[in-house]
Amino acid sequence: MTTTSSTTSSTSTTGTTSVSSSGGITVSGIGSGVDTAAIVEALVNAQKAPKQDQITAQLSTTAALSSAVSTVNDALKTFTTAMAALNDVNSFTGLAATSSLETVATAKSSNTAAAGTYNLTVSQIATGSKVTTAAVSGGATTVMTTAATTLSITQANGTAYSVSLAANTTLSGVRDAINSQLQSAGISANLVTDSSGASRLVLSSTTTGENTGLSVSGIDALAIDGSQAGSSSSAGYLGSLPQDAKYSIDGLDEMTSSSNSLTTAVSGVTITLAGKGTTAITVGSSTDDMKTSVTTFVSAYNALMLAVTAQTAVTATGATESTSTSATTTAGALTGDSGMRSLLAAIQGQLTKSSTTSGNLSILSQLGVTTQTDGTLLMNDTTWDTAMTTNAGNVAGLFVGTSGLLTRLTSVITPYTQTGGILETRIKQYAATTSDLNDQQTDLDSRMTTLTTTLTAKYTAMDTLVAQLNATSSSVMTTLNALNTKSSD
Repeated sequence: MTTTSSTTSSTSTTGTTSVSSSGGITVSGIGSGVDTAAIVEALVNAQKAPKQDQITAQLSTTAALSSAVSTVNDALKTFTTAMAALNDVNSFTGLAATSSLETVATAKSSNTAAAGTYNLTVSQIATGSKVTTAAVSGGATTVMTTAATTLSITQANGTAYSVSLAANTTLSGVRDAINSQLQSAGISANLVTDSSGASRLVLSSTTTGENTGLSVSGIDALAIDGSQAGSSSSAGYLGSLPQDAKYSIDGLDEMTSSSNSLTTAVSGVTITLAGKGTTAITVGSSTDDMKTSVTTFVSAYNALMLAVTAQTAVTATGATESTSTSATTTAGALTGDSGMRSLLAAIQGQLTKSSTTSGNLSILSQLGVTTQTDGTLLMNDTTWDTAMTTNAGNVAGLFVGTSGLLTRLTSVITPYTQTGGILETRIKQYAATTSDLNDQQTDLDSRMTTLTTTLTAKYTAMDTLVAQLNATSSSVMTTLNALNTKSSD
């Protein structure tokens, strides 16, 4: 009896799958027919995933912490800047100076002023120098010097200034050089051009008073004698020579001043002269400026608290009275941070610390400023008004001075914000951690590249071996089938 072995085969683009009569299955083709690249990728990913997850999580956490600390640092600096601007007795003075006619003069009081009314008569205000060159027929584009030179500008009191000019500087270039080089000296220049196209260089000085007239030398066409009146054809001063201010107070002898700002005429009051005439300067009680300063402090403090608590608070979202169990919470990057707790405790502690230099006024709450549940401050106008009836003169002592609230708060905050301070050190540590994690990422990527190369080589070798075995198996089966066919014959 002859037994015939039969074989059913199917062919694909990746190889051939044969099913023998004995039930065996053989996968053949180019190599094993298995997707070795996918296997290598899966193995590499499995090896990389734990460390990659760790690096990614730590980078995210470090970035959040660095951002949060930077935000707090910026908020503290903004707050201390605001306090520095307020840390002046004048910000909390209970007196205000007013003028009955501000076209004649304005007034501002300091903490050393005393209540009273003063009649001010102004017969002349102080003026500065204004001079012109002779007309330059060619106008603004005329070259005034072909070689580099220096233009000298002097005042009648002997003050001298030099303006450097490059070669081939035009008239407009002279103007620009004066404006850029003498800006800090209060001297400015401009050009006035007439209908014929001729231009004059006009100089003005913010320095007022007699003997401040300007003169110019160094370029003949621009020379000015500041003691001579200018005309339509010649250089000189315009209008009148500079003059001192002349005024009297309460009918006393007339006084003079080279400046329109009078700082010693009335003790504790700065008077700024504006024009001729008579006005009443009144120094009286006013708490409006003080309240503005206090509310400015409250606003700055609240901005600080909101900025810090935004980084430390735990926020609940999605909760209602009927679905409270479905609420989710989100923690700030610095929630539970001991450094932030210490900072807030130190700041808030100063608000309740009693002052020893402000008379009967010792704490903020006496002014109606109290702390809310979210850490911010709220000002009660009724309590403020009551406090002002008896304690208006003590407000400055509460806020300013070596033991005032503003100074104490600055002392508490400075260790955190100063160069090399607590927060800057933390930010640098986060930067170092980020750098280290980036190095770890680079190392991990390098190791995974090496692992991919190694595994690919091994699976390629395996695939090659399987291909060789499949080829041998095919040859053997072909021979056996041929022998079996002859036996049947």
